[in-house]
Amino acid sequence: MLKFNQFEALSFDCYGTLIDWENGITPVLQKIVSDHQIDCDEQQLLKFFSEYEPIAQSGKYQNYKDVLREVVQKIGERLEFEPTISELESLWKSIETWKTFSDTVEALQALKQKYRLVIISNIDDDLFAQTAQQLQVEFDDVITAQQVKSYKPTLRNFEFTLEKIGLSPDKLLHVAESLYHDIAPAKQLGLTTVWVNRQQGKEVGATQPTAAEPDLEVPDLKTLVSLINS
Repeated sequence: MLKFNQFEALSFDCYGTLIDWENGITPVLQKIVSDHQIDCDEQQLLKFFSEYEPIAQSGKYQNYKDVLREVVQKIGERLEFEPTISELESLWKSIETWKTFSDTVEALQALKQKYRLVIISNIDDDLFAQTAQQLQVEFDDVITAQQVKSYKPTLRNFEFTLEKIGLSPDKLLHVAESLYHDIAPAKQLGLTTVWVNRQQGKEVGATQPTAAEPDLEVPDLKTLVSLINS
Protein backbone atom coordinates (compact mmCIF):
# COMPACT_ATOMS: atom_id res chain seq x y z
CA MET A 1 0.00 0.00 0.00
CA LEU A 2 1.17 3.51 -0.72
CA LYS A 3 2.50 5.69 2.07
CA PHE A 4 0.07 8.54 1.55
CA ASN A 5 1.69 10.75 4.17
CA GLN A 6 4.78 11.18 1.98
CA PHE A 7 2.83 13.35 -0.48
CA GLU A 8 2.32 17.08 -0.14
CA ALA A 9 0.08 17.47 -3.18
CA LEU A 10 -2.34 15.48 -5.30
CA SER A 11 -2.66 16.29 -8.99
CA PHE A 12 -5.72 15.33 -11.00
CA ASP A 13 -6.63 14.93 -14.58
CA CYS A 14 -10.03 16.59 -14.94
CA TYR A 15 -12.06 15.28 -17.88
CA GLY A 16 -12.67 11.57 -17.49
CA THR A 17 -11.45 11.56 -13.88
CA LEU A 18 -13.46 14.29 -12.16
CA ILE A 19 -15.88 15.10 -14.98
CA ASP A 20 -17.92 12.45 -16.81
CA TRP A 21 -16.78 13.52 -20.25
CA GLU A 22 -18.00 10.43 -22.11
CA ASN A 23 -21.58 11.19 -21.11
CA GLY A 24 -20.92 14.74 -22.24
CA ILE A 25 -19.35 13.81 -25.57
CA THR A 26 -21.69 11.10 -26.81
CA PRO A 27 -25.04 12.99 -26.87
CA VAL A 28 -23.44 15.78 -28.90
CA LEU A 29 -21.86 13.43 -31.43
CA GLN A 30 -25.00 11.29 -31.63
CA LYS A 31 -27.12 14.35 -32.45
CA ILE A 32 -24.69 15.43 -35.16
CA VAL A 33 -24.68 12.07 -36.95
CA SER A 34 -28.41 11.61 -36.45
CA ASP A 35 -29.09 15.00 -38.04
CA HIS A 36 -27.22 13.69 -41.09
CA GLN A 37 -29.37 10.52 -41.11
CA ILE A 38 -26.44 8.34 -40.09
CA ASP A 39 -26.77 5.46 -37.65
CA CYS A 40 -23.67 5.17 -35.45
CA ASP A 41 -23.69 3.77 -31.93
CA GLU A 42 -22.15 5.33 -28.84
CA GLN A 43 -19.17 2.98 -28.67
CA GLN A 44 -18.20 3.65 -32.29
CA LEU A 45 -18.42 7.40 -31.76
CA LEU A 46 -16.19 7.18 -28.68
CA LYS A 47 -13.75 5.08 -30.69
CA PHE A 48 -13.64 7.78 -33.35
CA PHE A 49 -13.07 10.40 -30.65
CA SER A 50 -10.22 8.37 -29.11
CA GLU A 51 -8.54 8.14 -32.52
CA TYR A 52 -8.95 11.72 -33.72
CA GLU A 53 -8.37 13.70 -30.52
CA PRO A 54 -4.68 12.65 -30.13
CA ILE A 55 -4.05 13.36 -33.81
CA ALA A 56 -5.47 16.87 -33.43
CA GLN A 57 -3.35 17.39 -30.31
CA SER A 58 -0.09 16.35 -31.97
CA GLY A 59 2.13 18.59 -34.03
CA LYS A 60 1.90 22.37 -33.71
CA TYR A 61 -0.14 23.43 -30.69
CA GLN A 62 -3.73 24.51 -31.25
CA ASN A 63 -6.23 25.33 -28.54
CA TYR A 64 -8.72 22.73 -27.36
CA LYS A 65 -11.64 24.39 -29.08
CA ASP A 66 -9.83 23.86 -32.39
CA VAL A 67 -8.96 20.29 -31.36
CA LEU A 68 -12.65 19.49 -30.89
CA ARG A 69 -13.61 21.25 -34.11
CA GLU A 70 -11.09 19.02 -35.89
CA VAL A 71 -12.47 15.90 -34.20
CA VAL A 72 -15.98 16.69 -35.47
CA GLN A 73 -14.61 17.43 -38.94
CA LYS A 74 -12.73 14.11 -39.04
CA ILE A 75 -15.80 12.18 -37.93
CA GLY A 76 -17.68 13.88 -40.76
CA GLU A 77 -15.03 12.81 -43.24
CA ARG A 78 -15.07 9.25 -41.87
CA LEU A 79 -18.87 9.00 -42.14
CA GLU A 80 -19.02 11.01 -45.38
CA PHE A 81 -20.93 14.09 -44.33
CA GLU A 82 -19.99 17.77 -44.02
CA PRO A 83 -20.57 19.20 -40.53
CA THR A 84 -22.22 22.60 -40.35
CA ILE A 85 -20.48 25.51 -38.63
CA SER A 86 -22.83 25.05 -35.68
CA GLU A 87 -21.94 21.36 -35.46
CA LEU A 88 -18.22 22.13 -35.54
CA GLU A 89 -18.73 24.42 -32.55
CA SER A 90 -21.13 22.17 -30.63
CA LEU A 91 -18.69 19.80 -28.94
CA TRP A 92 -16.53 22.42 -27.24
CA LYS A 93 -19.57 24.51 -26.38
CA SER A 94 -21.07 21.53 -24.55
CA ILE A 95 -18.16 21.32 -22.07
CA GLU A 96 -19.78 23.70 -19.61
CA THR A 97 -22.70 21.25 -19.31
CA TRP A 98 -20.58 18.15 -18.63
CA LYS A 99 -21.31 16.85 -15.14
CA THR A 100 -19.08 15.66 -12.32
CA PHE A 101 -19.04 12.02 -11.32
CA SER A 102 -21.20 11.43 -8.25
CA ASP A 103 -18.20 11.04 -5.92
CA THR A 104 -16.08 13.92 -7.23
CA VAL A 105 -17.07 16.90 -5.10
CA GLU A 106 -17.16 15.10 -1.77
CA ALA A 107 -13.81 13.43 -2.47
CA LEU A 108 -12.11 16.69 -3.46
CA GLN A 109 -13.41 18.45 -0.37
CA ALA A 110 -12.10 15.65 1.85
CA LEU A 111 -8.70 15.54 0.14
CA LYS A 112 -8.36 19.33 0.35
CA GLN A 113 -8.15 18.94 4.14
CA LYS A 114 -4.89 16.97 3.77
CA TYR A 115 -3.17 18.03 0.55
CA ARG A 116 -2.54 20.78 -1.93
CA LEU A 117 -4.75 20.04 -4.94
CA VAL A 118 -3.57 20.55 -8.51
CA ILE A 119 -5.26 20.19 -11.92
CA ILE A 120 -3.27 19.03 -14.97
CA SER A 121 -5.70 19.15 -17.88
CA ASN A 122 -5.72 19.06 -21.68
CA ILE A 123 -8.01 22.09 -21.85
CA ASP A 124 -8.19 25.84 -22.48
CA ASP A 125 -8.15 28.18 -19.48
CA ASP A 126 -11.61 29.59 -20.12
CA LEU A 127 -13.18 26.16 -20.60
CA PHE A 128 -11.76 24.90 -17.31
CA ALA A 129 -13.02 28.05 -15.57
CA GLN A 130 -16.54 26.98 -16.55
CA THR A 131 -15.97 23.47 -15.20
CA ALA A 132 -14.33 24.69 -11.99
CA GLN A 133 -17.64 26.02 -10.71
CA GLN A 134 -18.99 22.47 -10.59
CA LEU A 135 -15.99 21.07 -8.70
CA GLN A 136 -16.73 23.22 -5.64
CA VAL A 137 -13.17 23.29 -4.30
CA GLU A 138 -10.37 25.80 -4.71
CA PHE A 139 -7.37 24.24 -6.43
CA ASP A 140 -3.94 25.43 -5.36
CA ASP A 141 -2.69 25.29 -8.94
CA VAL A 142 -4.30 24.75 -12.33
CA ILE A 143 -2.09 23.75 -15.25
CA THR A 144 -3.74 23.65 -18.66
CA ALA A 145 -2.54 22.66 -22.09
CA GLN A 146 -3.02 26.29 -23.09
CA GLN A 147 -0.44 27.38 -20.52
CA VAL A 148 2.09 24.71 -21.52
CA LYS A 149 1.31 24.88 -25.26
CA SER A 150 1.26 21.10 -25.45
CA TYR A 151 -1.00 18.20 -24.57
CA LYS A 152 -0.58 15.15 -22.39
CA PRO A 153 0.86 12.53 -22.85
CA THR A 154 3.74 14.90 -23.64
CA LEU A 155 6.12 14.86 -20.66
CA ARG A 156 6.40 18.65 -20.77
CA ASN A 157 2.98 19.07 -19.15
CA PHE A 158 4.15 17.17 -16.08
CA GLU A 159 7.58 18.83 -16.04
CA PHE A 160 5.87 22.23 -16.22
CA THR A 161 3.65 21.24 -13.29
CA LEU A 162 6.56 20.19 -11.08
CA GLU A 163 8.36 23.44 -11.87
CA LYS A 164 5.31 25.56 -11.17
CA ILE A 165 4.32 23.93 -7.87
CA GLY A 166 7.91 23.63 -6.67
CA LEU A 167 7.80 19.98 -5.60
CA SER A 168 10.04 17.01 -6.33
CA PRO A 169 8.34 14.00 -8.02
CA ASP A 170 8.27 12.00 -4.78
CA LYS A 171 6.03 14.62 -3.14
CA LEU A 172 3.32 14.59 -5.82
CA LEU A 173 0.70 11.86 -6.28
CA HIS A 174 -0.98 11.93 -9.69
CA VAL A 175 -4.57 10.67 -9.94
CA ALA A 176 -6.15 9.99 -13.33
CA GLU A 177 -8.45 7.79 -15.40
CA SER A 178 -6.41 7.71 -18.61
CA LEU A 179 -3.50 5.31 -18.79
CA TYR A 180 -2.58 6.86 -22.14
CA HIS A 181 -2.70 10.57 -21.28
CA ASP A 182 -1.62 10.44 -17.65
CA ILE A 183 -0.41 7.25 -15.99
CA ALA A 184 2.20 6.31 -18.61
CA PRO A 185 3.91 9.74 -18.89
CA ALA A 186 3.70 10.43 -15.15
CA LYS A 187 5.42 7.12 -14.44
CA GLN A 188 8.17 8.02 -16.90
CA LEU A 189 8.96 11.06 -14.76
CA GLY A 190 9.02 9.05 -11.55
CA LEU A 191 5.67 10.17 -10.19
CA THR A 192 3.57 7.85 -8.08
CA THR A 193 0.23 7.28 -9.78
CA VAL A 194 -3.31 6.23 -8.94
CA TRP A 195 -5.42 4.88 -11.78
CA VAL A 196 -9.10 5.65 -11.30
CA ASN A 197 -10.51 2.86 -13.44
CA ARG A 198 -13.93 4.28 -14.15
CA GLN A 199 -14.27 2.15 -17.29
CA GLN A 200 -14.70 -1.06 -15.27
CA GLY A 201 -14.60 -3.54 -18.12
CA LYS A 202 -15.85 -1.30 -20.95
CA GLU A 203 -14.19 -2.31 -24.19
CA VAL A 204 -14.14 1.15 -25.76
CA GLY A 205 -13.73 4.60 -24.25
CA ALA A 206 -12.76 8.12 -25.22
CA THR A 207 -9.04 7.45 -24.67
CA GLN A 208 -6.55 5.19 -26.42
CA PRO A 209 -5.70 1.91 -24.67
CA THR A 210 -2.08 1.65 -23.56
CA ALA A 211 0.16 -0.48 -21.40
CA ALA A 212 1.03 1.28 -18.15
CA GLU A 213 1.40 0.09 -14.57
CA PRO A 214 -0.08 2.41 -11.95
CA ASP A 215 1.06 2.19 -8.36
CA LEU A 216 -2.53 1.83 -7.23
CA GLU A 217 -5.83 1.10 -9.00
CA VAL A 218 -9.18 2.20 -7.57
CA PRO A 219 -12.68 2.11 -9.10
CA ASP A 220 -13.54 5.64 -7.97
CA LEU A 221 -12.41 8.58 -5.87
CA LYS A 222 -14.51 7.55 -2.90
CA THR A 223 -12.36 4.43 -2.59
CA LEU A 224 -9.17 6.50 -2.76
CA VAL A 225 -10.36 8.75 0.08
CA SER A 226 -11.20 5.68 2.17
CA LEU A 227 -7.72 4.23 1.63
CA ILE A 228 -6.04 7.52 2.52
CA ASN A 229 -8.10 7.86 5.69
CA SER A 230 -7.71 4.23 6.80
